[in-house]
Amino acid sequence: MNYFEFYNLPISFNLDEAALKRLFYANSKRFHPDFYTLDTEEKQNEILELSTLNTQAYKTLSDFDRRMKYVLDLKGIFAEEGKNALPQDFLMDMMDINEAIMELEFDFDESAYQKVVADVQSFENQILSEVTPIIENYQDGITPDSELEKVKIFFLKKRYLLRILENVSKFAPH
Repeated sequence: MNYFEFYNLPISFNLDEAALKRLFYANSKRFHPDFYTLDTEEKQNEILELSTLNTQAYKTLSDFDRRMKYVLDLKGIFAEEGKNALPQDFLMDMMDINEAIMELEFDFDESAYQKVVADVQSFENQILSEVTPIIENYQDGITPDSELEKVKIFFLKKRYLLRILENVSKFAPH
């Protein structure tokens, strides 16, 4: 059973997060192990599994990036680990940013740091705007895999940009 089925929700990139939270809390009460202490060991194990599934499902579906990856995984869009390549044009665009990060590593400059952060955020906004229509209009079983491929590329680019921000933050004074 996938996480969407567990909550009886349609597979989607966008969810009503308040409704998801209500479902999580309702299931948390429903599957709380303390209510089953007098049941059989088999029933207690079943409830413990459902409680764990509830927590894992909520953790995944309540976070946009995790939910996006989960949908793409469900749809079999990702290749095996290490085989999901970023487009060359994106990597070329990142060369300037990576060079700026190398300079920051050796000679920190606050304005250069702020420019790198702004450039990364600008790239992220740009790539998000390219896939927002696909994410907002996704219909399970109808949206073609070619559109999901675009979401996958967005996800991979976003992950790359996040690593850049994590890397550059190491050089910022705290």
